Amino acid sequence: MPLGDRAGDKSESRYCGVETEFDDDVPQLLLSNLSSAGFDFVVAPLMDPSYRPSLMQKENGGSAVLPFAGSDLILSPAQWSSHVVGKISSWIDLDSEDETLRIDSETTLKQEIAWASHLSLQACLLPAPKGTSYANYARCVHQILQGLNNMQLWLRIPLVKVDDDSTDVKSDHLVDSWDLWNSFRLLCEHHSQLSIAIDVLSTLPSPNALGRWFGESVRAAIFSTDCFLTNSRGYPCLSKRHQKLITGLFNHSIQVVLSGKPLHNVSKGSADLPSGAQSHPLRCYLDYIAFLYQRMDPLPEQERIELGYRDFLQAPLQPLMDNLESQTYETFEKDRVKYIQYQRAIVKALKDRVADENASSITTVLMVVGAGRGPLVRAALQAGEETGRKLKVYAVEKNPNAVVTLHSLVKMEGWERIVTIISCDMRYWDASEKADILVSELLGSFGDNELSPECLDGAQRFLKQDGISIPSSYTSFIQPITASKLYNDVKAHKDVSHFETAYVVKLHNVARLSPPQPVFTFTHPNWTPDGSNQRYKKLAFEIPNDTGAALVHGFAGYFDATLYGDVHLGIEPSTATPNMFSWFAIFFPLRTPICVRPGSPVEVHFWRCCSPHKVWYEWCVTSPSQSPLHNCNGRSYWVGL
Repeated sequence: MPLGDRAGDKSESRYCGVETEFDDDVPQLLLSNLSSAGFDFVVAPLMDPSYRPSLMQKENGGSAVLPFAGSDLILSPAQWSSHVVGKISSWIDLDSEDETLRIDSETTLKQEIAWASHLSLQACLLPAPKGTSYANYARCVHQILQGLNNMQLWLRIPLVKVDDDSTDVKSDHLVDSWDLWNSFRLLCEHHSQLSIAIDVLSTLPSPNALGRWFGESVRAAIFSTDCFLTNSRGYPCLSKRHQKLITGLFNHSIQVVLSGKPLHNVSKGSADLPSGAQSHPLRCYLDYIAFLYQRMDPLPEQERIELGYRDFLQAPLQPLMDNLESQTYETFEKDRVKYIQYQRAIVKALKDRVADENASSITTVLMVVGAGRGPLVRAALQAGEETGRKLKVYAVEKNPNAVVTLHSLVKMEGWERIVTIISCDMRYWDASEKADILVSELLGSFGDNELSPECLDGAQRFLKQDGISIPSSYTSFIQPITASKLYNDVKAHKDVSHFETAYVVKLHNVARLSPPQPVFTFTHPNWTPDGSNQRYKKLAFEIPNDTGAALVHGFAGYFDATLYGDVHLGIEPSTATPNMFSWFAIFFPLRTPICVRPGSPVEVHFWRCCSPHKVWYEWCVTSPSQSPLHNCNGRSYWVGL
């Protein structure tokens, strides 16, 4: 049964598994571990561990039935799929110098994977590579992956802690876990069905070194009973660092698997538990994992709304080229936080524009450019009411469908004497008077990517020389990230063009390798435009020394905007506006991931390019290794100029 009920959480991390020994009575294995003890699935060997193909060949001439754990008929397909993860024989060594062992290992691996595929298992656990040489192991796994349907292969990776002063020593026990994984997946060409099951040990790497795993394709974390301490009542518990790791695993939909023999002499448990649960040797460990899960806070409402968007690639909106649909408007209009911030900025601007003693005699001309269906018009009028300032509002909107809604709103609210609706592109409207305040919400996930600079430079001709623009400035930011899922999703398209596209995405299973840095800044009004909003920036990111090596799959982009005065709006992680959901991050992928190590800065170049009819970004990495120039000449671009 699931570890517990956590409001909003429907992820796989609710289910806990147990690693078992070989048992040819699989129904009884499930009964004792699942039905009675409360685990959700078993990680169980599929083949008798004494089996060796070479011995069978000698004894039976190769005609004997393979010693699998029973027939496929002993469980229903649904039971095999839901409750069993196949565990590939741990003795196999495909890079052994013993030729017989090497051949036996390769034969057995293929036989067991074929049987698991026949059973429709969702996953198989591959044993950890032995030693520092595993090229043949990776080659065979890669071959198998080419013919595999939907089954995942979990490569067991021990979470080995390597001290800085011992990294030059070549030893099986001092191979950095991440280096092992990275070398193996490179040999398998980053295949999307190859995942990780991390083996958690009693000692842990640094928090930064652990953090990089959350950007990798980790499916399970195996906790040995050796990891557990003993509390004052004699029950198993985990260290604070292990508890924090468990919380991170739960938050990233990674399943926990318990393994090993019981090391705590705990009474058989509550009489409320089934007898099988009381007698299961690892039940007290399962209870503790369930306790850690159940004490987590419920998912906030905003995160529940965003669950379906996590790590899902979306093409950015192009409102200058496309007319948005009603449903899109409705989604963004629900973001109350954004409009509260806009209203706060307008309140400050009105107070700065008109002194209290002149509030009843001076009318402020306010233009909302890109008014949509009217949320900024409403925010402006509420700001006027809050400050006691008189307003004359122009609502400028190019989408004729949104204009219909605007007219209906103005009539319904009785704003006819205050609000004038202009059905026109802001860049081509010939205003009859100039504005004191110009308000827009043209910002994209990267600040300028929805062409706010071009639109506002065109619209500022009807802003008074001392007029106020809201927003007054905005800056884009980027940071290098590990994002295995995003990379594989882009790679699945099997073309270059998708690697030259910037995607809007709710980042979740990613590792942020270095703090964000500013890229491009735009200020409005811009009274000294040079006729071009082209920009170029070179940035260098340092990876913290305790992170270890990591893979950069691309760059996450954000923005931070000053609406007016001290009123900010943005998604840059260190200053992000709380509980705002109008913008997700933007993702700039790399065709080939870049391996980075502490002491070797990631040097990246970004360009914002403009032509008479389009705007686009180009990017490349020049250190620690050279990447291709992405999106050269704007194969992926924003249009509408």
